[in-house]
Amino acid sequence: MYIDSHCHLDRLDLTSFDNNLDNVISAAQLAQVNQLLCVSVTLEDFPSMAEQTAKYENVLLTCGTHPLNQGDEVDQNLLAELSQSPRVVAIGETGLDYFYAPETKAVQLDSFRKHVRVANQLNKPLIIHTRDAQQDTLDILREENAENVGGILHCFTETWEMAEQAIAMGFYISFSGIVTFKNASALREVAKQVPDDKILIETDSPYLAPVPHRGTQNQPAYVVEVAKHLASIRGQSVEHIAKVSTENFNRLFKLK
Repeated sequence: MYIDSHCHLDRLDLTSFDNNLDNVISAAQLAQVNQLLCVSVTLEDFPSMAEQTAKYENVLLTCGTHPLNQGDEVDQNLLAELSQSPRVVAIGETGLDYFYAPETKAVQLDSFRKHVRVANQLNKPLIIHTRDAQQDTLDILREENAENVGGILHCFTETWEMAEQAIAMGFYISFSGIVTFKNASALREVAKQVPDDKILIETDSPYLAPVPHRGTQNQPAYVVEVAKHLASIRGQSVEHIAKVSTENFNRLFKLK
């Protein structure tokens, strides 16, 4: 059994699924992907995302504002209110992205701190997006006591040094289809070093479809390809990757 620890079901183009999210979920289950974490990118869209996925018992939610979706300052009270839903198991995705939006650095930093504070308030883990912002990301996690709740550095593309420091704070490292890309040799070296008890797999669908589906819309069923590549990189069986990543997900979110 596999788990897609990060997807955006509300962002999928459902045209090729007969305009029915049921068919996405069915395709995932056919591939033995039986649990999905649907990740929020704006507070404005959270209610719609929750409504779209309400009938699926195997879909858990997060609540937050992506660092690239920073308009006005994040309403910390609204974030806390929406995140109290029992379906919401994590806060985010939040974090810092200086690669695409260095000009919004000040707003991103403020938003990130607010998300960590709400996570601590509600005792829920964090879903972290970080790109070209290693030191600031680690500094805020430390300053805001994020080790109290832990979480996931999702779609990881940074260095082993960053991964090691995050792991020391109780964070898990999640790999996406990027690890299958031809130009991702440095990332594959990082993937070899993450301990079994800190590794997760994800699609980040509809983005970043793994080889051999690169160039098409990603979907949760394709997380199996990420598992296969990680298994090959790490010299392990795909069954082992499925087992440990599922155990890690369940441990982080306190699931049975």
